[in-house]
Amino acid sequence: MPETSLERTGQRHPGSRVLHVLDRWAARPTLALGLVAAVVLWVLFSAAFGFPARLESVFQTLAAATTLAMVFVIQHTQSRAQAATQRKLDEILRSSPSADNTLITLEEAPDNELKAATAASRDARRDARRGPGTEPFPGRPG
Repeated sequence: MPETSLERTGQRHPGSRVLHVLDRWAARPTLALGLVAAVVLWVLFSAAFGFPARLESVFQTLAAATTLAMVFVIQHTQSRAQAATQRKLDEILRSSPSADNTLITLEEAPDNELKAATAASRDARRDARRGPGTEPFPGRPG
């Protein structure tokens, strides 16, 4: 697949930058408080006029559109953050001489390999808790 001009220059896609700005903006507490206030005002206004169907339809449409848009914003930003975190963890694995480098490709591994790695990790945690030559619980067999 040929590189695009954005990949060559090392810049993020403009759509990605916009989604991140929206995510940061939507995470502000003042926006949440403003939204709650706007909904309360909308309900009071609707109640004053007997909850007209047209007004309720507009409210439902706005709520649905906002929800749908925010699903995509959140999904994009979380996916990008998760990918960056994964690359950082991969780099830690590569830099540690005693690390199991096969774990780097674990996210693409078949289910049985993922289960085996999970079991090995669980066993390693259990062994670390016990420590060398100690019982898991004093007075009780392991």
